[in-house]
Order: sequence, then structure tokens, then C-alpha cells
Amino acid sequence: MTTAREEPGRVPTPWDPSLRGLTIGLVSTVTLIAFEAMAVVTVLPEVAADLSGLSLYGWTTSGFFLGLLVGVVIAGAETDRVGAVRPFTVGLSLFAAGLAVAALAPTMEILVAGRILQGLGGGAVPAVLYATIGRAYPESQRPRMFAVTSTAWVVPGLVGPVTSALVAEHAGWRWVFGGLLPLVLAAGAITVRALGGLGPPPTAPTGGAARRFVAAIRVSVGAGLILAGLTSRSPLGIAPVLAGGLLAYRPLRVLLPEGTLRARPGIAAAVAARGLLTFAFFGADTFVPLAVTAARGQSTTVAGTAVTVATVTWTTGSWTQARLAGRYPGRELIRSGLLLVAAGTAGFALVLADGVPLAVPIACWGLAGLGMGLAYSPVVSLVLAETPPERHGTASSSVTLSDNLGTAFGTGLGGVAVAASEASTGTPSAGLGVVFALTAVVAVLGAAVIRRAPSRTFPTVS
Repeated sequence: MTTAREEPGRVPTPWDPSLRGLTIGLVSTVTLIAFEAMAVVTVLPEVAADLSGLSLYGWTTSGFFLGLLVGVVIAGAETDRVGAVRPFTVGLSLFAAGLAVAALAPTMEILVAGRILQGLGGGAVPAVLYATIGRAYPESQRPRMFAVTSTAWVVPGLVGPVTSALVAEHAGWRWVFGGLLPLVLAAGAITVRALGGLGPPPTAPTGGAARRFVAAIRVSVGAGLILAGLTSRSPLGIAPVLAGGLLAYRPLRVLLPEGTLRARPGIAAAVAARGLLTFAFFGADTFVPLAVTAARGQSTTVAGTAVTVATVTWTTGSWTQARLAGRYPGRELIRSGLLLVAAGTAGFALVLADGVPLAVPIACWGLAGLGMGLAYSPVVSLVLAETPPERHGTASSSVTLSDNLGTAFGTGLGGVAVAASEASTGTPSAGLGVVFALTAVVAVLGAAVIRRAPSRTFPTVS
């Protein structure tokens, strides 16, 4: 891949003719993923009720991200080696197959398997997206391009939850998964054509691909064992937790920048903070619809409103970081965002108090979305700026791996708390309180960790 040619004294924007087709292709793909995410998180309470699978509620998200962490490592390495077209095409095909499995799932276990397959294929999207932005767009335009891709979530955020709720109500939740298949084909065709116009990677790395693939499998299996052990709610669960930790620890040191697990100063701290950020936000976000429907007795459509509000404010935060990227160090934007996520999550916990108007926790969740918009993209900008172009695919996979682990453990531990509460009291409310408290604390921890990341601004061009 090569960076778009720049006229003397002028930096091309994402909408210049040299980049316009690529920008449209990438935005199309992000829009597809956004529709899938908005639709699935909205109907999950109904899916769990229909399949009698509340105990596996957290696994529907954790399974997706455990598959994703394998897919993103493979796609990142392949993007560095052969370019973006092949890993993207294979990944989107697997993603479509996972949608079909989920649409036909007779049990919650099969649905989780479909979600894992979706994740395995979906891993190609962030790996290709980040690597392509790093290689094809000037550094000064990357914050803007990340804001553009965040904007691709607005329409799905506005209509996705309502549409999926209506589809589930009138046609059944299975059509929410099956109805996304035509979108996969449409967006995939646009994006493959755009990626095909790029050149090969600047320098294909030699060796290490097989080692990273095996490491990714070990991390995914290890993380799954940990979550399975925690979900068992039995003393016997200690064994898989320990086995999973031992299986995943050393491979993580291969896949992540050296020192990430200790939040060592530099890009390692930035990658670690990204995982804490996704743990905090998505660990709560997965249970936002459940909190609105179970704790307040509201409809799925009302629950989708909270998801929509956070999506819109996330986009607002992303454009804000694009405008501020040249004035404030990226780590300060990330830190501010993490603190907003903590405050917003703590405020959303008020949904569990019957005397508080529902508009208050929904507004607080919008504050958390604003924090995600501020914090999410600058992590990638920092890592790409500190990494040689020929390693952007691998660097992107490291960031996304941290993403996935944070989300998987955030949603997995939340699922444990909710299932335990349901089993002991007959209601998930106490477990939801634990979810929101834990994720708020993790966001504060991330705000402390990011102070160890590089202090770097990104000169912007209007």
C-alpha cells in the first residue's frame, strides 16, 4: 500500500479524488459492522429469553470477541505480507457464514458458536481498516479519517436499534441476523474493489506468521477457559481459570508490544489502556439493554434508545478529538475520555433505582459514549505514528487484540455477575449493579495507565 500522492504544499483529505473511492469503501464496511453491532446488542435480551439462555448471555459477546482476536492477528499479518484484499475477502465470507449459523441456531450454544465464527471473520475489518489508514492516508489526516469512520455509526445507531426491534417483534429475532447477509455482500463488493486499487505492502515481513497464529489460538482458548471457569460458579472452576491463564500468558507477550501487560511507558501503555477502555465501555454497554428491559420493564425499542444516544455522542467525541489532535497530546484526550466513560457508567447505574427518571441514566450513558469518541481513535493514531509503515498491519492487530480481550473479559465477567444474580435472587439487578461498578473502576484505572503513553500531538490540516 502506498500513501496518496500529495500536491506540493497541499495534503489530500479523505475526500480528495485520490482517496475518495477508498474512503467510501472503508466507510461502507464500518457501516455494515455498525448495523450488525447495533442490531445484535438490541435483540439479545429477546434471544436469551427465547432460547432459555440467560446464563450464556455474556458469552454471545465474549464469544464474538474471542473469535475476533484470532481473526485479527491472522488478518494483520496477512495484510503486511500480501496486502488487504485477500484477508478482507476471506474474513467477510466467514462473517457471513457466522450470521447464517446464528440465524438458524436452535439453542443458545449454537448461537454462541455462530457469534464466534462471526468474530473470526470480522477480525479482518479492524486489521485492514487501521493498516489501510496508516499506509494510505497522510498522518495529519488520520484523526479526521477516524472521525469519518466513527460517523459511519450514526445512521446505524439511529435506525439500527429501532429497526432490529421492529424486525424481531414482527418477523422474529432470527431475521435480524439473516437480514444482514445482503448488506455483507453489498458492502464487501464496494470495499474489495477499493482495496484492489492499492499497491502491495511496502516491504513484506519475513517469518513469524505461523508463530503469531499459534499464539493467537492459545490466547483465545486460554481466555475461553478463564471465562468458562468463572461462569461455572463452582470451586471446580478454579482449574480452568488457572489453566487458561497459564496457556495465554506467554503467547500474549508475543502478540502485544513488549511490556504491555505491565503497562510499560511507551506504546505498550497505550495498547494496555485501549484494553482497559474497551473493558470499561463494552463491559457495560452489552448490559445496557438488559438493564432497561429487566430493571425498568421497558420495551426493546426503549432500550435501543440508550444505545442510539451513546452512538451519536461517540461520533461527536470522535470529531472533537480530530479537531483537538493538533492542540492537545493524544494521551490527554484519551485520559479525558476514560474519565468520562467512568462518570457516565456510574451515572447509568441509576437505571437500577426506580425513583430516578429513565432519561437521567440514558443521558449519562450518552456521556460515556462521548468519552469513547474522545479516547478510542487517538490510541491508534499514537501506535501508528510510533510504528514503521511495513509493520502497520501487525501494530493494528496488537491494538485490536487488546480491544478484544478487554471486551471479552468485560462482557464475560459481567455475564458471570448477571447469571449469579439471576440464579440466587431470580432477577439480574444485583449483578447489573456489579457490572456498572466494576467497569467504572476499570475506566479510572485506564486513565492512570494512559499517562505513561507517549506525549504526542498530530498536526492537523483543515
